Amino acid sequence: MKYLITESQLDKVIFRYLEKQNFIQVNQKYRIYFVKSEDDDFAQIRYDKEDSWCGINPVLIDKISSFFSLDTYDCIRVIGKWVENTIQMNVADANESTSLYFV
Repeated sequence: MKYLITESQLDKVIFRYLEKQNFIQVNQKYRIYFVKSEDDDFAQIRYDKEDSWCGINPVLIDKISSFFSLDTYDCIRVIGKWVENTIQMNVADANESTSLYFV
């Protein structure tokens, strides 16, 4: 049996998956960080308020893309949309980032 899933339905499932991760949102002056716990030194997602840039941990991208059988570009796009919906701000650019230190 085959199932057809629309893009918006898949986005909703991934949004639910991200919400179940229970990220802690840390709001600083110029950035918003999404971390797994308050003790984390590294963020899973970072949003820069000044330029609306969203950096995503490559491990998170790999986990979601392999679980949902998505390519990296589509995975980054969906995570960027989730960030937009979560913080109610525009994400101009979302990409993989290795510099997600939480300071």
